[in-house]
Amino acid sequence: MTEFRSYDPTSGRFVLDRPEATPAELESALARSAAAHRTWSRAPLATRTDALRRLGAVLRARAAADGLLMAEEMGKPAAQGKAEAEKCAWACEFAADHAEAWLSAEVIPTEARSSFVRHDPMGAILAIMPWNFPFWQLFRFGASALAAGNVIVLKHAPNVPRCAEAIVDICAEAGLPDGVLVSVNAAVGHVAGLIEDARVAAVTLTGSTRAGQSVAAIAGRALKPSVLELGGSDPFIVLPDADLDRAADFAARARLQNNGQSCIAAKRFIVVDAVADAFIERFRAALSAQVVGDPRDAATRVGPMARRDLRDELARQVERSIAAGARCVLGGVPGAGEGFFYTPTLLTELGPGMAAWDEETFGPCAAVRRVPDVDAAVAAANDSVFGLGATVFTEDRDLAARVAGQLECGAVFVNDMVRSDPRMPFGGTKQSGWGRELGREGMLQFTHARSIWIA
Repeated sequence: MTEFRSYDPTSGRFVLDRPEATPAELESALARSAAAHRTWSRAPLATRTDALRRLGAVLRARAAADGLLMAEEMGKPAAQGKAEAEKCAWACEFAADHAEAWLSAEVIPTEARSSFVRHDPMGAILAIMPWNFPFWQLFRFGASALAAGNVIVLKHAPNVPRCAEAIVDICAEAGLPDGVLVSVNAAVGHVAGLIEDARVAAVTLTGSTRAGQSVAAIAGRALKPSVLELGGSDPFIVLPDADLDRAADFAARARLQNNGQSCIAAKRFIVVDAVADAFIERFRAALSAQVVGDPRDAATRVGPMARRDLRDELARQVERSIAAGARCVLGGVPGAGEGFFYTPTLLTELGPGMAAWDEETFGPCAAVRRVPDVDAAVAAANDSVFGLGATVFTEDRDLAARVAGQLECGAVFVNDMVRSDPRMPFGGTKQSGWGRELGREGMLQFTHARSIWIA
């Protein structure tokens, strides 16, 4: 049976499948990619940035249709899918606007007549992409990589083959040369061979920690750079002086974005005792107010989970947490019917040793832990193998700055929810991965810093 199968997550109905790539098709894709890199990397920067602007225009024109496609294939509410496609357009446009400044040679004063550092593209980047943000995850890294002169070999998640095909169509419609982005339905067993192939210069993965460990090991043996954007269990800290109404509203949005299936979704809610009861009451109301339903319906805020096995795994984590002493104050059960729904869930009295605290919960389940004070909140936030993002709610700017500096993660948002932004570098620490996407750091990630010394 092929790995590449599309299901309707609202009904569980099989939609279509696609054949796995044959060895000959993989060879053809790599050859096309290598040929494209020889010309794309040498093209004037203006040629590449013009192509990125065309990509942005096509993404915007198709945003509504592609948002509906995401709803149908992986359950994201269509309005969120449309916003995702528009964010991809922004990433392309932003990379085009800043590529010249970010890629310009950096003059270094020395005793040489001339000395400078230039940033040259690496080559073909193997992009192993997930299903949860089927467009954004690719363009989040890809816009900058293309601007820098690299080309992309896309191995998308097997449950979103139609989204992968749509991305290829977008690139063709924007007039990208053949081979600048190629997509392959590569089976898991072919990934090591792709990474090891001499025509692949580097690899980027967005996925689970386990997948990251495997890819890092293969890339390490091949001595190839890798960027790993992995799992997260982001803390959301509520301090005693927080605006509780605003905090509860953002907490619900941060937990339920993309049906709770986001690495940067807030998952562990750490609340100081003095305001815990008041916050939990508001948080429960905010979660209860979310409309659950068909993701194609404009009123829906929470759709189904992407696959049955993911829904079942979340249910097991909730059950294990309750058995270990957590208290369920909202939800805690799968939705009715044949689809992959899980009701928005709120667990309280969480702590170490419980699945919803120790593990990443990839679905609409929020876990609240009470702590006595600010220092205990920081300690609880850092009590995780993950280190992707964190949120702090407080009205005290000095306190916010102090707490932000103590949190072990790649990004801290104060009085707002964690998100990726083309203007800022994005990435994690600890088991949330390494490397950066977006911002200047992201554009330079897949370049060689080449020192030039002219005596």
